[in-house]
Amino acid sequence: MKKEIDPKETSRAQAFELWMMAPNPMVTFFKTIDVTRIVRVSKKRGLKFNMLLDYCIGRAASSVKEFYLLPVGDKLMRYDSIAVNTIVKNAEGEVSSCDILYTEDLDRFNRDYQERTAQVAAKCQDLDLSDECMVIGTSAIIDTEIDGAVGMNSGIFNNPFLIWGRYRKKWLRYKLPISFQFHHTQMDGAHVGKFLANLQEVINNLH
Repeated sequence: MKKEIDPKETSRAQAFELWMMAPNPMVTFFKTIDVTRIVRVSKKRGLKFNMLLDYCIGRAASSVKEFYLLPVGDKLMRYDSIAVNTIVKNAEGEVSSCDILYTEDLDRFNRDYQERTAQVAAKCQDLDLSDECMVIGTSAIIDTEIDGAVGMNSGIFNNPFLIWGRYRKKWLRYKLPISFQFHHTQMDGAHVGKFLANLQEVINNLH
């Protein structure tokens, strides 16, 4: 569920004044993360790499309170839950969008991921939770290795967004460069730094 809140009653009051009307309020960070643990869990348990990474993203974000806020239009909205979006190749050979509600239970998240992505692929229809959850966008360009990407600033889609390509193996470790785009009204660099540190810690403790 979401509700409009008064920015002046939040820690984002100054950021709201500074960045809501800025011509380009989106900021992108680049970071290389160690995904060795995800690769190993994926192989051991037969789970999809991208599902596991989406789960880790949701878990890392869930402990950063700024992720529950989002500028929508000219308003600031507060949500009580988070979802992670994934892009699905559908039955027509095109792509569709699928939101998966984050839950701390990995097995449940995996079931929801499998069911919802299969439904989207078969029906070629997006599954959207943006009216209920603060959605973190993701895009996996797995056909190639990339160093990062900068998303567009549409002025409509203000959600945080992660992009990555194919992970890289070096010796016995697997590394993945990612880019993270966010609206400056929603959070500052320090919050992003906390999220990225959380993400690496969640990945390292995945089992």
